[in-house]
Order: sequence, then C-alpha cells, then structure tokens
Amino acid sequence: MAVELSYVLLTPYSIRKSRTGGIVSRLLSRTGLELVAARMFSPGAELVEKYAAGMVTDTEPAHRAAQEAIQKYVRRHFSEKESGTKRRVLMLVFRGEDAVKKLREGVGHILNERTSGETIRDTFGDFITDKDGRVVYFEPAVLTAPDAASARADLKLWAQYSDSDGGVLDKAIEFPPTANVQKTLVLIKPDNFRFPNARPGGVIDTFSRTGLYIVACNVLHMSVAQAEEFYGPVLAVLQDKLRGRAADIAAKALEPQFEITFSPETKAALGDLLGPQMGRENWEDIVAFMSGRRPSECPADLRSQPGTEKCLALVYQGEDAVRKIREVLGPTDPSKAPVGTIRKEFGQTIMVNAAHASDAPENAQREMGIIRIQENNFRTLIENWLAQ
Repeated sequence: MAVELSYVLLTPYSIRKSRTGGIVSRLLSRTGLELVAARMFSPGAELVEKYAAGMVTDTEPAHRAAQEAIQKYVRRHFSEKESGTKRRVLMLVFRGEDAVKKLREGVGHILNERTSGETIRDTFGDFITDKDGRVVYFEPAVLTAPDAASARADLKLWAQYSDSDGGVLDKAIEFPPTANVQKTLVLIKPDNFRFPNARPGGVIDTFSRTGLYIVACNVLHMSVAQAEEFYGPVLAVLQDKLRGRAADIAAKALEPQFEITFSPETKAALGDLLGPQMGRENWEDIVAFMSGRRPSECPADLRSQPGTEKCLALVYQGEDAVRKIREVLGPTDPSKAPVGTIRKEFGQTIMVNAAHASDAPENAQREMGIIRIQENNFRTLIENWLAQ
C-alpha cells in the first residue's frame, strides 16, 4: 500500500454547528492516519468555482448524481453570504498508507445516509427526499477526494489559494459593535498525538461549549527556540516557586547524614542555592515535552528547526474569549481541576495536561507571534509532496 496525502474539508455548516471536534475524533481514531496539516479558509468566488468545476468525474449514475449534488452544494454554501461576509471552511490534511481510500470510507457515501453512526456522514450528514424521490434537504458534513488523482489536484488548488483565501480569518464573523471581541490561542498538546486517537477531537468538542468561533488552525512542530521563548516567563516563576520545595528535599536528605536539624536560615540558604537549578530542570522538561529536545542538550544548528513533537494550534474569537476558554480548560493541575473541564477529563500531570490557553489578550498576541500562526506551513507541506 502506498503512502498518500489526502484531505477532508469541513463544511461551513459543520463548523457553525460546532461539529469540528466530533468529526476530528472520527477521522483520527477510525482511519489511523496522521494529521499533518490544517488551515482555515474563507474561500473566494474563484476558488469555489475552480474546486466545484472539477468535482463531477464519475460515470456510474448514482455516484455521478452524488457528485453533482455536492457540486451544487459547494457553489451555493461555500461562497460568501449576500451580506459580503465570508464563510469558514476547515481543510485537514492526512498522510498514511491508502489515505485516499481510508478517508473516503470513513466519510461515507451521502446517498447511503443512515443513522447507524458507522461513518461521518451517517452521524453528521443528511440526505432527505420526499415520497417522489426529490431531495428536500442535503448536507454532506465533510468533503473528501474520490481518488488519488483528485486528491492531488484538489490539494494543489487549495494550496495555491491558501495565502489569499486562508489563514487567520479576522473578518469571517460578524459581532455587535459594542462586543468585547478577543482572540485567544489554544495549543492541543503533544500528549494527545502519541498515536491516532479521539482525544484531540474530544478537547476541541469540549472547547466548543464556550460558543466561540475557530478562526485559525495549524499543525505545529514547535522548535526549541520557539518553546524557550513561549515558556520564557515560566522559568523565573518556577525558580522562585521551587525554592521551598528544594529546601525541604535537601533538608530531609542531609539532616540524617549530619545528625542535626537545620535552622530556618540554613534551609532558606539551601532553597536559594538549589531552587533556581530545580526550577530550570523543570522548565527544560516543559520545553522538551513541547519540542522534543532539552535546551541544554540541543545543538545550535537545530534550535530553530521544527521539533519532533506535534501540537494543534487553534485561534478562537468571540466575546470575552480569553476568560471563556480558560474556564473550560481548568487549572494547571488536573487533580485540582473541576469535573467537566478539559484538564480534569484529559490531563494527567501539571505538565501533561492536554492543552494550553493564553491567560490574557496581550499574551495571546505574544504567543501567536512566537508560533507564527500566520505562517503558511500548509502550502509548504503540499508543494513539497507534489514535487516528489
């Protein structure tokens, strides 16, 4: 079986109805494929027409009828609204053996829509006809390529428009003039991507109850340099916070050896001596968890190279976005997180705690700059694959 690249497009309706998490869970856990790229689009008229024009390829009547229905759907529902507001589409790119076939089977055939839940369209799509067989309601939920040639052509097309029609969709949502609109960054951490599973989608699904809007999505391999800058403010906090713990550990180990009890002043001196080193070790663990390498062990020529660990970066937009996301995320320590929060349900330790979210609007801007959320690694990955 050949290693292939293929895609799934979430329709504007699926995104608007906050079905993104459920669909991502199905795609990852049912196909076993690797998610390698993601990008939000507000497709313009030219991209919509070029994508729709290449859809009808099948000669078998039932399959051709489905393609024609999807073509009509794309032309109508991917284009901008009459008000001029663009619609949001999310493209997810997967890699693996027989990726085209696995995605096609996982998505399902819209004309065979059932309620069994076996495929994504079983659960999230609709194909409703009247007694005469006329379609009265049609929603495909997601789109994917029918064959390898179509996958290559479609990916090439969307990559060509990924700068002009994709990225951070600042103007895709209409808000009241008085709304306190914010953007905030979420990172779905590497512990969710150890193997293909439903966890990343579960995290997204839980965030969806905030009522906020996803306006950007990138697959991120954080470099050591990025992780150092991203978590730079944490270093001083850890070094100060761990003084007391370092003092207690040192005193417990040394007092029996010297057969004395350390004075508070001596313990404080031990904390001052060992706390900063203990804090740095913990900080290096965080950087290694996010990037794959400890800073002290990373050669200079690899510091700015993409790391070995994978995150999914999402930008949420809406009223009071920072607070709403933080409340659903829960506190850093999963053992102290309330039931129903992401870190309670998906977290394991203070470091391995499922997701990161910005704690203030200004930090969201800082963090988005560090990970270069505007960077188009989607296009780079597809063009490199097409060149092979």
